[in-house]
Amino acid sequence: MGKGKGFLIKWLVVIGDILMMNVLFFLICFCLVKPIDPEMINKKSELFLLLNACYFFALYFIPVKISERTLFVEEIVKRASSLVLLHLLMFVACLLLFSFHIRHVESIIVFYAVFFVLFNLWRIIFRQSLKAYRSSGHNFQRVVIVGAGKNGLELYEEMSQQEFYGYKVMGVFDDNRSLKKQIPQYKGALSGVEQFCIENLVDEIYCTLPSSQDEKITRLLNFAEKNMIRFYIVPEFYRYVKKRLTLGNIDHLPVIALRDEPLQYWHNRLLKNFFDISFSLMILLLVFPWLYLILAVFIKLSSPGPVIFKQLRTGLYGKEFYCYKFRSMAMNCDADEKQAEKDDPRTTRIGEFIRRTNLDEIPQFLNVLNGDMSVVGPRPHMLKHTEMYSKLIDKYMVRHLVKPGITGWAQVTGYRGETKNVQQMEERVKRDVWYIENYSLLLDAKIVYRTIINMFKGDSNAY
Repeated sequence: MGKGKGFLIKWLVVIGDILMMNVLFFLICFCLVKPIDPEMINKKSELFLLLNACYFFALYFIPVKISERTLFVEEIVKRASSLVLLHLLMFVACLLLFSFHIRHVESIIVFYAVFFVLFNLWRIIFRQSLKAYRSSGHNFQRVVIVGAGKNGLELYEEMSQQEFYGYKVMGVFDDNRSLKKQIPQYKGALSGVEQFCIENLVDEIYCTLPSSQDEKITRLLNFAEKNMIRFYIVPEFYRYVKKRLTLGNIDHLPVIALRDEPLQYWHNRLLKNFFDISFSLMILLLVFPWLYLILAVFIKLSSPGPVIFKQLRTGLYGKEFYCYKFRSMAMNCDADEKQAEKDDPRTTRIGEFIRRTNLDEIPQFLNVLNGDMSVVGPRPHMLKHTEMYSKLIDKYMVRHLVKPGITGWAQVTGYRGETKNVQQMEERVKRDVWYIENYSLLLDAKIVYRTIINMFKGDSNAY
């Protein structure tokens, strides 16, 4: 059932792209622009040919991946935006190369502005429709899982629960026959895999057997290739390394990196720095001056002490820096050791408000301009907590591979504020590491948007 469907879906997307692009180009350049450019009318066929040729060239470099089983919205927007940008560059270059003297340049600008929005919306809507279609039991891949150890069971649960991935687990095979009572889809020992796959037209085999059973793995691999069944190996060290891995090579030897870090690439760092500086300057010029004047009065009236509170926190690569905040508590001796708690007696009345609305974090945009922080990233912790949790949580220090942020993925997914136990901190660290591995400019924008929404909506963990 799944064979060939991905190819059909890609062509449906391409057809939709072309129809939307050509109709939009006709409406904007030949119907809505007044007066109509005579040269555009005379060379209408050449322009349409050029428009579509540029699309297929752009598609060659940024192919359709919307039918992939797991794909986040951020990745769809990133790829769609990149394709439109590449198309724009190629189309303008061709206009100049072939000496098209178009008088109404604004029509081209309007076309690409609208095209950018509609193209992204079309791709997102198609993806959501595909997920719904798969959830209803269509466009699925027939798969079997070989090996019912911990990896195999986790894979079985993930594929069975997330229906929109489009997997239909036809059977699980393992030589341990006692698993029949635990796994509804258990079909028997490994010796029955080949016959079962042929009879049930299986599309994919997922092998979770340990490397010690290489003879069985090789036999299954050879069988899969002879019968045009895709074969995937789930490595046994997945049990110990639960993160995205990157495969590389040193000459002919394969090398596996524990994680892919987008911010290791200079262009991503450049984008993030541009976003940090421009966004911070906007806040510091438009919001900070008048907010400071207002809050300074209330903070001074609430309790004696400075308006801006500074505290040593752990930053990039473990480097210490002074983190700035509007003071929300009365001056106390526990500030460098004790987290804010619910109904904390140290918090002032104005402090409760500015903490709940995130306004206490506004001075940290100064930290961003100083280069100590980023707008988005793992929240910086007090030195005492860094020392304590680095001993209790294995991956804790990984979060310091990037600059700390004013807001972060953990904060907008329910892990803001006080951490009452190690388990809560582990969940926060897990989300921080996920952010490091999945950074994109669009993800940063999404986190900032959700932070702003939470400021107005309120957060039960904000105290």
